Amino acid sequence: MRQYLVSLRSFASLWLLVSLAVACGPSGGADDDDDDGGAGDCTDGQRRCDGNSRQQCQGGAWTTVEECANACDTDLGCVLCVPGTGTCNGDTSTACRPDGQGYFEEYCDPLMGSTCNTNTGVCDGPCSALALGQSYIGCNYYPTQMSQLVNPSFQFGIAVSNTTGEAATVTIEDGALTSPITLTVPAGAVAVQTLPWVPALKRCMTEGFYECGAPESYGALALNGAYHLRSTRPVTVYQFSPLDYQGGSPSSSGFSYSNDASLLLPTNAWTGNYVAAGWQAWNTGIAGIMPSTMAITAHQDNTSVTVTTRAATTGGDGAPTFAAGAPQSVTLNAGDVLQLMSQAGDLTGSSVVADKAVQVMAGHHCTQVPIGSTACDHLEESMFPVEALSDAYLVTANVIPSTGQPRNQIIRVTAAEPNTTVTFDPASVSGPQTLANIGDFVELPSTASDVHITADNKIVVSHYMVGQDAPPSASTGDPAMTLAVPVEQYRLDYQFHAPTNYESNYVNITAPTGATVTVDGTPVDAGLYTPIGASGYGVARIALSNAGNGSHTASSSDPFGITVYGFGQYTSFWYPGGLDLNVIPVD
Repeated sequence: MRQYLVSLRSFASLWLLVSLAVACGPSGGADDDDDDGGAGDCTDGQRRCDGNSRQQCQGGAWTTVEECANACDTDLGCVLCVPGTGTCNGDTSTACRPDGQGYFEEYCDPLMGSTCNTNTGVCDGPCSALALGQSYIGCNYYPTQMSQLVNPSFQFGIAVSNTTGEAATVTIEDGALTSPITLTVPAGAVAVQTLPWVPALKRCMTEGFYECGAPESYGALALNGAYHLRSTRPVTVYQFSPLDYQGGSPSSSGFSYSNDASLLLPTNAWTGNYVAAGWQAWNTGIAGIMPSTMAITAHQDNTSVTVTTRAATTGGDGAPTFAAGAPQSVTLNAGDVLQLMSQAGDLTGSSVVADKAVQVMAGHHCTQVPIGSTACDHLEESMFPVEALSDAYLVTANVIPSTGQPRNQIIRVTAAEPNTTVTFDPASVSGPQTLANIGDFVELPSTASDVHITADNKIVVSHYMVGQDAPPSASTGDPAMTLAVPVEQYRLDYQFHAPTNYESNYVNITAPTGATVTVDGTPVDAGLYTPIGASGYGVARIALSNAGNGSHTASSSDPFGITVYGFGQYTSFWYPGGLDLNVIPVD
């Protein structure tokens, strides 16, 4: 398995939305200059390709330094194929990967305004892999519900934010829908859409919070259970489980009590390599065992998924039972969801390796954070692929609305590679920690400190909002989880969403000292930043207005990061506001 992980990371690239398998396709050269070149025709150090000859300018003349066996690219040198070339087979492109080391297949989906260009052999349009790049912005998503005890009268929902200057047509199908839904999202606007619960994934459809309680069964294989969302323009998508925290049926006492939200990643950023971060099973002693959970969604038919769980899971409704540490494979088709649930332990550190791109979500049915502090709440977040992880993170605490001061949080660091040493700044939160195996993790005691975390290998960093009654009491909020974003994946701008039905919403801005950052067009006062150790970065916790539609923007002169969260009575949500998802090599 380790050999496979290394191989997958080495060949991961811009278009990892598909099978990652090498396919047959065309090859050719890239000739920058047909002139034979004599003295003075070029500047020393310049490079070009003359057919399959890789040339470099030496002494003012072009000199062949290597004859390429397959193809030559000016920037990459000798390659198997030239990036940006391919062949069309109907609406399917077999295109050269950006590293020039093989081919991938991309369906040029007409529903997303894409066609296969017969001249180049690659997909055209704003939703093509070439146009999208690697970030949280995309056109093809799979909103996926997870096990959740909330009263089903509260509705699951998604927010679709249009990041472009043209209207987007969004189509949603599958899941529990009997017919597709079509939305028009104006340029720069957001559309919120409720979607019915998928009973096989929610696992708790009894009317009433206390009547529902523990799941009806501890596992599921939901065929076509995910919702499939496609857009004609690049968008960002967030899911809310559920969307509202007030209302519902009379039996709910007016409050949902169990919410969280996830930033969804588009399929063009998926890979087949993940390490999950969740939370341990909780034996309530009264309402049964609330399980640690994870859900895997496929994008293509016949996807072979091998899962190695860190805790035993209980099979049910088509899902097999998994023994801790024993790899087991399941085949999924497009839109299928494998939900694993552990009554015995913690699924944090479980690994997922697939031969085609998948989405992995992890969290909890409903738990206390820390255990013993009222009250329980649903946890969920979409995991970042291992290829996009790094060795440096800045973790910031959420705010106490009544005081504006940072609130306690619990931080976990999980190893994505063996023999990983982790250090913390400030050192007062923890001394260095060594994680021997993939999936091993360290949990820091509850702290209100903002922390700079570094490692000598790739790591997953998750952090958790504590319960409303956990000291110091905030009189609002409840457990929620989010992932810290690698510093290398920070961006210059974001468009993000915070639902206006919550009592209060915030964005944490993590920026280098001296950066000029604006939120919704207003500069962030430099005096609002709190330094994060000796990292050279600071964090500003900014209250968001509920006066608009929940759509917000942030931009900066330097790459910066954001996390978004909101509070209600015994309710909260938390998610990374956005990120790039480029492949990050770590030596």
